[in-house]
Amino acid sequence: MIDINLIRNDPEKVKENIRKKFQDEKLPMVDEVSALDREYRAAQQQADGVRNQRKKKSDQIGMLMGKGRKEEAEAAKAENAELAKELERLEAKEEELKAEIRKRMLVIPNIIDDSVPIGKDDSENVEIQRYGEPVVPEWEIPYHTDIMARLNGIDLDAARKTSGNGFYYLMGDIARLHSAILSYARDFMIDRGFTYVIPPYMIHGDVVTGVMSFAEMENMMYKIEGEDLYLIGTSEHSMIGKFIDTILEEEELPKTLTSYSPCFRKEVGAHGIEERGVYRIHQFEKQEMIVVCKPEDSMMWFDKLWQNTVDFFRTLDIPVRTLECCSGDLADLKVKSLDVEAWSPRQKKYFEVGSCSNLGDAQARRLQIRVRTKDKKKYFAHTLNNTCVAPPRMLIAFLENNLRADGTVAIPEALRMYMGGKDHIG
Repeated sequence: MIDINLIRNDPEKVKENIRKKFQDEKLPMVDEVSALDREYRAAQQQADGVRNQRKKKSDQIGMLMGKGRKEEAEAAKAENAELAKELERLEAKEEELKAEIRKRMLVIPNIIDDSVPIGKDDSENVEIQRYGEPVVPEWEIPYHTDIMARLNGIDLDAARKTSGNGFYYLMGDIARLHSAILSYARDFMIDRGFTYVIPPYMIHGDVVTGVMSFAEMENMMYKIEGEDLYLIGTSEHSMIGKFIDTILEEEELPKTLTSYSPCFRKEVGAHGIEERGVYRIHQFEKQEMIVVCKPEDSMMWFDKLWQNTVDFFRTLDIPVRTLECCSGDLADLKVKSLDVEAWSPRQKKYFEVGSCSNLGDAQARRLQIRVRTKDKKKYFAHTLNNTCVAPPRMLIAFLENNLRADGTVAIPEALRMYMGGKDHIG
């Protein structure tokens, strides 16, 4: 959510940002917010005026009663009662206008960074850099679930019977590899100075609306029937929510946290891409990283966060590239975003395995996460998040890039201590 002062002082900047995101249908909202805000501030002024009148009238009543002028005091009380009704009406109007303003402000997109490339959708995202040499071996790379099945590592049929499409059983060495990758990711991030956290896997609705846009919420979140609880789609949700309604001392920043969690997603409308395997699923696990910092430090942390993911994948012999998300591919709360994509030898192309986002003060403004300076001034923090690794999707890249001609899978040195010392499986 942007600062309403932007709409008050520079509505054209807000409109131009909407155009850059190719969301012209939202342009009228800027003028609507301006009009509602003027009406809201007028109601505030009127209410303040009535409060002053009531205070003066109360003082007058006290004076009249003190002088024994009971009849005049009763008349003043009647006038004060009318003022109370008027104040109640104005306060109700303020709340109504405030709600209408917030409803629109929640869907007006955040101001994107000047460095973001302009484009309509993900087809116009811009490759930044490649790390590692993408190799296509001489032997055929099977589909990832076929690799797993040959190693007795997956059962999709049983999962369909118990849970439906989009679920899986991982078994044996594949299940162990899955857990090893997460354990390694945990230690990798701890070694980089992040505090390890296991967060709640369910959160209240006010946290959901604080951390994401309504469109994302509708397409992602599972709601617990009859309760104000949602299953998290990523631990970023509960990790940022941890700071709701808090005032952080500036000298305590940055907060650098890395979290493990299962994740649950509807994946509404996300069909057609590697759908029969474990690329798009309703349940997976992830090692995440989040930062809460001062505004002037957020771009520095943005670069550190995505570099962590690149470095992690390179220690596992997986070639990756970084891709800057264009304006039309940015979710509404994001200031800037960069995807990390891993090389698929079977498909001979890269695919997304992680996403790094700088949200500016949008989440902090929604959740009231403020920072207090030494001289007691307050401002909204900046929040960032990034995926370190999210198996089983990451397993696709791992298996394809570490598959040998004889059907065995090489285990890079970094993972061997988590795999009982094995240098291969199969």
